[in-house]
Amino acid sequence: MSDADFTLLPDLAVRTLGGAVLWADDESFAERENLIRPEAATYSPATFGHKGQVYDGWETLRQRGADGGHPPIDACHTAIIRLGVPGVIQGVVVDTAWFKGNYPPEVSVEAIAVAGHPSVDELVAAEGWTTLVDRAKVDGDSEIPFAVDSAQRFTHVRLRMFPDGGIARLRVHGVAKPDPAWLEAGPFDLAAIENGGLVADCSNRFYSHPQNVLMPGRARSMGDGWETARRRDKNTNDWVLVQLAEEGVITAAEIDTSYFLFNSPGAGSLTGIRADGTEVELLPRTRLQPDTRHRFLIDAADPVVSVRLDAYPDGGLARLRLYGTLTDEARARLRAGLDNERA
Repeated sequence: MSDADFTLLPDLAVRTLGGAVLWADDESFAERENLIRPEAATYSPATFGHKGQVYDGWETLRQRGADGGHPPIDACHTAIIRLGVPGVIQGVVVDTAWFKGNYPPEVSVEAIAVAGHPSVDELVAAEGWTTLVDRAKVDGDSEIPFAVDSAQRFTHVRLRMFPDGGIARLRVHGVAKPDPAWLEAGPFDLAAIENGGLVADCSNRFYSHPQNVLMPGRARSMGDGWETARRRDKNTNDWVLVQLAEEGVITAAEIDTSYFLFNSPGAGSLTGIRADGTEVELLPRTRLQPDTRHRFLIDAADPVVSVRLDAYPDGGLARLRLYGTLTDEARARLRAGLDNERA
């Protein structure tokens, strides 16, 4: 995957996936929670509140040195973010949108893996943070991408700005790696991002990102799903390829067209791809209705590693759920992978 492609991966820190900004040492002008809001930052000029101009981001006070002048070179402000689901981080985006005269000149990003549910005090005092982005220069009113070269699984990230200023959004793109013990507890959604699923490819992402169909919960609007452009070429259709959390047997599926009233696909099908690349039909081409949660029992005993949803001929989907169980070999691989990380 090239440096530019990591933004196609899910944002593991986004609030809709369960991310949270647990702590910041200062948020004098604008709240830390804005960092992980799913929508792009906005700005309305001359909207002054009690603390000054209202910004859609995290903004700190202006630091000063002991003599009242410029702060020391190592002065910084810090925020700690819990990922919505643990994962392998492949890149981060520091977005300084609308911060033009008050952005930080430099930032850094670190990460750590902590078991269980640590308190804020425990995280602030934690040692063993791994540097993902060394102290680097950033520009104002810009999205600055940083590729990350690490195969480690992390649960939290630490964002620092030097010496102060405002950051609108932090995006932490990667692949989810939940605790295998959770996945072994019984049937689950093998496609869900929070369980390690991932959209590997798709035919079209004109209106919205296909990763949306694997997000938790119900869609809140049409914009919270995946919508393609109108297809004019005949004998073709749109599709999305989902890489499962691991190899498993699919027993039930849900194709949800909620909020897509006049632009849902007319039909859909599901095809499983085995580990050797061969295909197995999970759901034949089946008529779909607008604004409907379609549930199907799947009668196929073949283990698969990915599933392709074909949408005929085009349109939008809110969510895709693929329920099933892991194979014994998949469970063993997940346990071995976690054991290696802990070692």
